[in-house]
Formats: sequence, C-alpha cells, structure tokens
Amino acid sequence: MNAELLLMFTLSRDRAFLYAHPEYELTVDEADRYQAALSERCRGVPAQYITGHQEFWGMDLIVTSAVLIPRPETEHLVEAVRELITNAVASKEPIPLELRIIDVGTGTGCIALALAREFPRSEIHATDISPAALEIARANSSLHQLASRIQFHQTDLLEGFAENSVDMIVSNPPYVGELEEDQVQLEVRKFEPRNAVFAGPVGTEVIARLVPQAWTVLRPGGWLVMEISGTIVEGVQSLLNDWEEVAIVNDLQSIPRVVAARKPFVTQLRESTYDG
Repeated sequence: MNAELLLMFTLSRDRAFLYAHPEYELTVDEADRYQAALSERCRGVPAQYITGHQEFWGMDLIVTSAVLIPRPETEHLVEAVRELITNAVASKEPIPLELRIIDVGTGTGCIALALAREFPRSEIHATDISPAALEIARANSSLHQLASRIQFHQTDLLEGFAENSVDMIVSNPPYVGELEEDQVQLEVRKFEPRNAVFAGPVGTEVIARLVPQAWTVLRPGGWLVMEISGTIVEGVQSLLNDWEEVAIVNDLQSIPRVVAARKPFVTQLRESTYDG
C-alpha cells in the first residue's frame, strides 16, 4: 500500500489512473523520484512526511516533520465533541449560540479545522508552543478556506486565556510515557516530533498541567475533552476527581481513547484543589 501511495505521489495521479493504465512506463525522472521516495520509506520515514499529506475528517492536510501526523483515532475526539454539543442542544441546555472552543496543541490544525467545519457559528481558537507547527496549521486553515474562522496562538497550553471565558477545551496532548518508549513504533520514535508524542516518564505530565488550567479557563458547566490511551486512563481519571460527568470513550478496538469531563456549575468549594 505504501508503494502504491508513493507511486501516486510521484506521478501526481490517483489510484484509478494506476488501475486503468497498468501498461504505463515511468520516465527516467519519474523512476528516479519514485526510487528516492521508496528509499526514504525503507529507512523508516513515514509516508505522510514523504508525500506531505494526510487525510483527516475528509480534509487533505499539509503535513511536515514539524507536526504529529493526524491519526484516524483522533477523529473520535471530534465525534465526542459533536455528541456532547448535540446532546446539550437536544436536552435544551442553556448553551451559547456561538460556542467558544479552544484546541490545545493544535499541530496540523486538524482538530480545530474539523470543529470549525462542524460548528460554523462557533469561535475557534488553536494553541501550540511550536511556531513551526502553527505555520503548518495556518497553511491548512487557508487551504480549506477556514483562516477567518480560527484564531491561532503561540503559547504553552492555555496560558494567556482569561478565567471563565471558554465553553469547551479540546486537546490531543502528548500522552505517551518515556518508560514505555520501547513499545512505540520505531518510525514514530525516530521521525515524529518528540514533544508531541512523549509527555514525560509516566505519560500524564502534560495532562496534569492542562487540567488545572482548563478548570480556570472554562466557564462553569464547560467541557474538557482529551485524547488519551489505555495505559494512562486511571491516572487521568484521578486528575479529574473534582470534575463532573466524567466519561471514557473507547475506540473501534475497545481501547480507551477519549475522556470528557465537565466543570461543575457550582465550584466555590472546589477551587482550592488547584491552588498554586
């Protein structure tokens, strides 16, 4: 499949062309470029970094080695957000007509773009600490004519956002522990941005910083929705002890993939949990 994908990339043709023209012979230049692409793939470079593209939520996204490659599993995060908002509307909750949503650690911008498409009346913000990642995210927002819908911020997690100012915070944070590094695919360890994959020794370190920031920034009744893995699910749940309606969503392989938690509408007695 990778060989076919790289051939399509080399020829700038789709799969239908390959199947319809099995007799097609590569030119010398095409053969050289195809061999170069195959050589890169053989040394472990992800196909997405070779072609510069990856699909997410029906969108063709620009991808470089500056950003984490969007995975199909992350679409569960967007689905969870959509379900939460749909259920809130159906139950006639008093939610704002124009939700204010932040995508934390946006990378390619895939989540922010998907949310901007799904909720055209919402105000979408996207943060990343990496200027190179934000450059890719902005390029993708322009590519899909969503640049006017998303505000990008170079910042660490939620720094700079006001208290009680946001309706929903969504994030695919780094959540792999360095202690389990040998279980991660070699091409991920070797080629994808380390700070987008590994959170620290255990894997919950970034989430442990994000949760209290989200508590501060979210309005009462607001939601925090994060991608996680099965290895950290218990640790994440312990970080959300003071939150309400905590729910875990499994992926198609029955692996915990998304956690959603709601900031209580009444929080006066709980604020001391995150002091300091």
